[in-house]
Amino acid sequence: MAASKAAMRGATILTATDDKTRKLNEHTLMAFSGEAGDTIQFSELIQANIQLYSMRNSTDLSPSATANFVRSELASSLRSRKPYTVNLLLGGVDPISNKPSLYWLDYLAALTPAPYAAHGYAQYYCLSILDKHHNPEIDYEKGLALLRMCSDELKRRLPIDFKGLLVKVVTKDGIKDVEWDDSKQVKSA
Repeated sequence: MAASKAAMRGATILTATDDKTRKLNEHTLMAFSGEAGDTIQFSELIQANIQLYSMRNSTDLSPSATANFVRSELASSLRSRKPYTVNLLLGGVDPISNKPSLYWLDYLAALTPAPYAAHGYAQYYCLSILDKHHNPEIDYEKGLALLRMCSDELKRRLPIDFKGLLVKVVTKDGIKDVEWDDSKQVKSA
């Protein structure tokens, strides 16, 4: 999973080192976008509740169960006076079946499993690349190459500086940060 390092308010970049991901348990990672206050508050609420569940039950929720819990919380907030304006990607590896999964959630509490996904402005540029090059049997190195293609396209065409990407990989062994070099210059088409 990858997220922009830029925290923005309108056209203003507030920080260039923001981490828009949260580790929910050893095998599940959530990336978020949306209104600044809502994203932080909602992600911390979900992270705390998932950790509380793990402590009370001595087991971690699967990515599927986690996604459905998150959808339930978004749906409840949607029907309140203060709904969260948060879009999420939730990825993980089921510790029992060792199968990876990715879930796309939007601020209206729509939940769908997806082979690949994007939120925010990146979706306008990256989804066509992912449509063309995604393969369900893709390996780690080819996955990073595909992410590089998306990153280069964003550098080339996105009218704002997104300050590079923070990349994390979820495997059966846990969540790892990936060193990502964003210094390469990309020429215009």
